[in-house]
Amino acid sequence: MAVSSSHYDVIIIGAGAAGLMCAATAGYRGRKVLVVDHANKPGKKILMSGGGRCNFTNLNSTPANFLSDNPHYCISALKRYTPQDFLELVERHGVEHEEKAPGQLFCQNSAKDILNVLLTECEWAGAEIRMATSVTQVQPTETGYKLQTSSGALSCESLIVACGGLSIPTMGATGFGYELAKQFGLSVLPTRAGLVPFTLHPELKQQLSPLSGISCPVEAHCHNHHFKEPMLVTHRGLSGPSMLQVSSYWQAGDEVHINLLPAQNIQDDLFTLRKHKPQSTIAQYLNQHLSKRFAQAFNE
Repeated sequence: MAVSSSHYDVIIIGAGAAGLMCAATAGYRGRKVLVVDHANKPGKKILMSGGGRCNFTNLNSTPANFLSDNPHYCISALKRYTPQDFLELVERHGVEHEEKAPGQLFCQNSAKDILNVLLTECEWAGAEIRMATSVTQVQPTETGYKLQTSSGALSCESLIVACGGLSIPTMGATGFGYELAKQFGLSVLPTRAGLVPFTLHPELKQQLSPLSGISCPVEAHCHNHHFKEPMLVTHRGLSGPSMLQVSSYWQAGDEVHINLLPAQNIQDDLFTLRKHKPQSTIAQYLNQHLSKRFAQAFNE
């Protein structure tokens, strides 16, 4: 059965954090808004972020924390909407949160709290959300855009693409946004991983598998970019703030250096031990400064 065309002021492709915030903003401005997404549920990446507790903002964010060929865009964006603005929104909805590291805010209970904030804002703003709807074609018209979707034809005056990148294909991520950009003559830079965990070769993954779930402070660096934050061992590899940060500067074939004892001067420590306690071993030193399970993995 054919589905009749529906017209909206604004159509947003993507029901992640950016798409939902955009929908609420446009709806509050009196626009007729539709969000479409091929996934079956909105905000899947929100729900998995921060280990399921959503690291929803960092109060210390500055333009220097963003990588872009147009750094001035970050300056403008952060001036118009600050981390404090989002924190105020979260607190208006009564979401309990905590500060883990300086400036890093996480939900105290569940990432669902942040998703519910965004969905509630969309509902209050009158924005419609249509899931399980794939966009197969986008064509410009004299007054806007015409979309062919799995649920029928749609048209709009303004089209916003907020469908994310390729980082987590298992969550339904695709290259649709890049292809659409190319269709409309926009420049697309070569894509590579950024702010993502590292997977390990089978041998090392097997060695570290008993440590899955353990977090420890480290210093990770790649190409002279250093990050002194926690690292988390997972069932697939290495994650946590330090590894996510350094991944933005890593490319296939590059080395990543990880200092498991960033607070120690290992060379001086070992020299002192050799001088005053010559019977001490490396294993004993590691047992003293690393968690028991971590030390054991490297002593075997």
